[in-house]
Amino acid sequence: MNVKALLVGLAAAAAVAATGAAQAQDKKSLSIATGGTGGVYYPLGGGFGNILGKELGITGTAQVTGGSVANLQLISTGKADLCFSQVDAAWDAVNGLGKFPKKLDIRALVVMYPNHMHAVTVEGTGVNKVEDMKGKRVSTGSPGSATEVYAVRVLEAAGLDHDKDIKKERLGVAESVNALKDKKIDAFFWVGGLPTAGVTDLASTPNTKIKILDIAHFTQKMNAKYGKLYAEATIPAATYKGMDKDAKNNTVWNIMAVDASMSEDLAYKLTKVMLEKRADLALVHKEANNIKPEWQTSNRAGIPWHPGALKYFKEKGIKVE
Repeated sequence: MNVKALLVGLAAAAAVAATGAAQAQDKKSLSIATGGTGGVYYPLGGGFGNILGKELGITGTAQVTGGSVANLQLISTGKADLCFSQVDAAWDAVNGLGKFPKKLDIRALVVMYPNHMHAVTVEGTGVNKVEDMKGKRVSTGSPGSATEVYAVRVLEAAGLDHDKDIKKERLGVAESVNALKDKKIDAFFWVGGLPTAGVTDLASTPNTKIKILDIAHFTQKMNAKYGKLYAEATIPAATYKGMDKDAKNNTVWNIMAVDASMSEDLAYKLTKVMLEKRADLALVHKEANNIKPEWQTSNRAGIPWHPGALKYFKEKGIKVE
C-alpha cells in the first residue's frame, strides 16, 4: 500500500511539474531588454513588442537598460526574456571575458543591422581627431553598455588610456548630448543605428556645429587584438545636419539574443516574426529595413544559434554557415 501511494504521489508530482513547464513555455508576456531612450534599441524594442501582440498574442514590453552588457546579464538571470546586443559584447559574454566574470549561456536568434560607432564633438572644443581627446572631458557610454566596451577599444587603438588620459564620464547618449550642449564634456562616444535620435537632436541645436570624427583607420588594429568583429564603414554626410563630409567610421553587428533555456517553439516564433515583419518594424525606425535574411550567417552572429532559429532558417532555406 505504501509503495502504491508513493507511486501515485510521484505520478501526481510529475503531472504538476509537466503542467508548470508547459505554462512556463506558453508565455503571454515578454520583457525585451533594450537600451537608453535616446538610442535605437528602445524604439525598436517597443515596436517589436507591439508586433508580437498582433502576431502571437504576446505582450512584449521594452525595458530601458544600460545597454548590451546589462541586457545579456538580464536575460541570463531571467530578469528579461530577450534582448538586443552588439556582437562584441555577446562574444565576451559566452566566453567569460571583459565585463563577464563567468561564461553566459546565450544564444542568437537574429542578426539585425550594423551598429555605427559615433565619435562626436562640436566646433570649439579643440577636438578634431580621437588623439585630441587627451586631457579632455569625454563620455565613453553608460555603465553596462557595449558603447563603453567599444569606446575603450577605439581609445586604446588611438594610443590613449581611458582611465588616465581622459577625464571620463559614463553617460548614455541622451545624457551625453545634454552634457555636450551645456559644455560639461568635450566629446562622447555612441554606438547605434543611423540616424540616432539623440545625435540628431544635437545636430539640430541652434548655434551648434556637429563633428563626427574619423576612426576607420583604427579598425585593423582593433580586429588584430579582439578578433574580426569590426568593419570599416561610413556615416554619410546627409545623416546629421551640419556634417561637412562623410565620417569614416567602423561598425559592429547587432543581434537579438535569448538565454539557451528558451523553448525551441518560442525561439522559432520570435525569429519568424522579426524577419518576416521587419517592414512593419521599419515604421518605428528605418534601421529595421536592414534586418535581412541574407545577414543570417554565423560569422555575423558571433555566438551559437538557438535551435529554434536554426529550425526557421532550415525551413526557409537560409544558409547560415
